[in-house]
Formats: sequence, structure tokens, C-alpha cells
Amino acid sequence: MIVEQIWTGNAYRNFNYLIACGETGEALAVDPLDYKKCLALAEQRGWTITQIVNTHEHGDHTGGNTPMIAATGARLLAHENAGNSIAGMDQGLTAGDVVKVGKSVELLALDTPGHTMSHVCLLSNTDTPALFCGDTLFNAGAGNCHNGGHPSELYDTFSRQLATLSPDTLIYPGHDYITNNLEFTMDREPDNNDAARLLESLKASHNPDKAMVTSLGQEKLVNTFFRLGNASVIARLRESFPELADKPDEREVFVHLRQLRNAW
Repeated sequence: MIVEQIWTGNAYRNFNYLIACGETGEALAVDPLDYKKCLALAEQRGWTITQIVNTHEHGDHTGGNTPMIAATGARLLAHENAGNSIAGMDQGLTAGDVVKVGKSVELLALDTPGHTMSHVCLLSNTDTPALFCGDTLFNAGAGNCHNGGHPSELYDTFSRQLATLSPDTLIYPGHDYITNNLEFTMDREPDNNDAARLLESLKASHNPDKAMVTSLGQEKLVNTFFRLGNASVIARLRESFPELADKPDEREVFVHLRQLRNAW
């Protein structure tokens, strides 16, 4: 499996992806908003884009579908319940479906509600797994739930699916928010030395055109939405929510953190 992360450079800070089979040159485009960059890179690599996957229905992820399909004839895949909001879907994905690219690439579809209720992530069947996570999981952060989602559902996705993946799973999100998210982690957990070191390093070197790829293991060290039982996180949260229980459950912590992040 060959992965190309494409930095759009737009105001929304989107990442697009090409996932290619090295044997056949067939490629899948994930959320190809900047279809011109995706097409140009595929041509440069000698790849043929045969499929598109939209992780969810928001326009900054689906906006390149029509011209991409016109240029390539690619089939369009998305969550099975997204048919009313994503025009021209060829296949609806359910949890456990396998998306094949060429001869050598297999991607497992995960049903990951929260950011929206019709969101899928793709998990590669490779020695080092890779997760193409749209707006569910960001580097050092979690998706918002403003436009058709729910934070409690997002918590379930984090706790029941993402947290159980192998710690070496590589994280490929839909946007570049890593420095801002790390600043939120530091605001919530000022004694998080791992986050502090990473943020300091990225302040000097961060280039989204050659973005750092984190692992799930790293995320569990620096992403406050995975650190729900941490004493510092809970103590800081109680400053904003004094009614918080002495030993709040993790769902309550997650939902309150997401509320603070909305206005942070």
C-alpha cells in the first residue's frame, strides 16, 4: 500500500489522500476536495484513480466528487446512510465492509458516528495499520459535533473502536489542526510533558505539506480526548464545571471537554 497525503492549503486546512496499489497502479482518493492536486499527483505517479471514498457528507470533503468522477469515471463510496446527502453514490459502506484497491490493498470500513452520524473511517490491513479518519480523530484532537453529530456518540466511537486499535496504527486525519489541538491539551493538562515537547518541536518545524504522521500510541500520550481519567484533566475540568462528580465517568469528561473545545 502506498499513501500520499495531499495538503490542500485552503482555509479549512484539509488533507486529501491517495491510496494506491503498487502492483496495479490503481488508486483510491479519500475526500478529494482539491481534485486538481489529486489528479496531478496520480498522473505524476502513473496511477489510475478508480474509486473515491467520502468519509462523511460535509462539503469540504465531497466538493471534489463531481469533477473527479468526470475526469476518471471513479466509483463513489460513502456511509450507507449518506445517500440523501452525497449525490451519485455507487456503494454504501457498512461496518466490516472491505474496500479493495488493486490486488494488494484492503481497507476495512468502520462505522464511526459522532462528527456526523454517517461517518466512516478506513483501516488498512497492513503490517503497520493506517487509519484514514476524516473528521472523527485529529492529531491531538477530536472532531466537532456542530453539523449533524453528537458528542456522546463520538465518545462511543473513541472508547469502543479507536482506543482498541493497535498502538502502532498511523493516523491520517482530514485536517491539519495539530498545533492548535496541542495547545488545547496543554490548557487542559499543563503538566503533560509529552504534549509540551511535541508542541515546542512543531512550533519550529511544522509544515503541513510534509506533515508529521502520529501513531495511536502517541495520540494516547498527547490527545486529551484519550486521557479522560487523568487527574490533571479532571481537576482543570472541575474549574469550569464545579458540579462535576468526584469521580466522573469518562463519557462525562469527554462531553465536557468537547464543550470547552467548541469555544476555545
